[in-house]
Amino acid sequence: MNNISKTEYFLKTPFITKRGKRQIIERDYNKQIPDRQNETPSFWIGGNNMYYLGIQAFLAIVQEKNLKHAAESLFLSPSTVGYRLKTLEQELGVKLIERNKGGDHIRMTPSGENFVNLAERWNTLWNETQMFQSAGAQMSINISAPNSLNMYVLPPLYRALYQHVPSIRYWVHTEHTEEAVEGIVKKEMDVAFLGREMPLPASLVLEPFIEEEMMLLRLATPERNSLEIIDIRSLDPEYELYWKWGSNYQQWHDQRWDPTYPRRVRVDMAELFPALMVDSKQWAIVVNSVGQWIAQSGKFILQKLSEKPPNRLYYKLMHRYPTPSAAQSLGILNHYLEKLFKEKKTT
Repeated sequence: MNNISKTEYFLKTPFITKRGKRQIIERDYNKQIPDRQNETPSFWIGGNNMYYLGIQAFLAIVQEKNLKHAAESLFLSPSTVGYRLKTLEQELGVKLIERNKGGDHIRMTPSGENFVNLAERWNTLWNETQMFQSAGAQMSINISAPNSLNMYVLPPLYRALYQHVPSIRYWVHTEHTEEAVEGIVKKEMDVAFLGREMPLPASLVLEPFIEEEMMLLRLATPERNSLEIIDIRSLDPEYELYWKWGSNYQQWHDQRWDPTYPRRVRVDMAELFPALMVDSKQWAIVVNSVGQWIAQSGKFILQKLSEKPPNRLYYKLMHRYPTPSAAQSLGILNHYLEKLFKEKKTT
């Protein structure tokens, strides 16, 4: 028998059981091709041998919008990329990409547009499978949080996980609330930390994580004292660097400063505060963790306000039924959360 690819072999050699399900006969295939080191990686799902290299080629073409550039990004020839795409299309039974004859520019068909999201999920699954095989029985966990938490609150947790014995392999994802919730629903994330509440499916469990005090941030000057309590009436809204910290904070803020007043500067990243605060008249209200990070340079000062803003509340989100592989890692994570953030936990 002439050597043929694994994909072609399984497509041409179906085996039907009493239940009518097609199965892989690895024994026969191994006899047919002794050396399998260079065989095409693939998935066996629902009766179709999902050609991974074809998915990889498809995503590269979608990303580059040009066959030649896609081939260069994969360090392959255009003909190889074209062959892999054609093989994938044959297995799916649909046309994914159309390109002009003699040209490298492409456009997706409606089927191709519908397949992009699925292909990206397959690609993620493949990569995580490879990491799982490399890690063996090593514990792992996927963590999602907004940038402000990842940068200024959670680093002690990440250091503790890194130093844990036996070792834990963990992935830190910076995501907005909606992305984090979707990841927990799909079990792509094991735990997420959120900056606000929102309607959630019954399959998810949301609980308060920590709360932080809100502080006044200004440039440090000789006459300013960190122990001084500042009258909010002395703060000119013209010089505010404004960040919307949530609905409770917004309500408190609007009761003290005219909400219709046009703010000169609005920010949505904490890293911008030290770059934009250049005038001693400027001020901002920030969570304590962000303020402490900025003030450590010595150029800024944190002070309390005469009318205390509501504390900033963060939440921990998990699936009600986590995957068995994540359960042990989640237990360790919860142990460190209790140990590291006990003083900041909500009551």
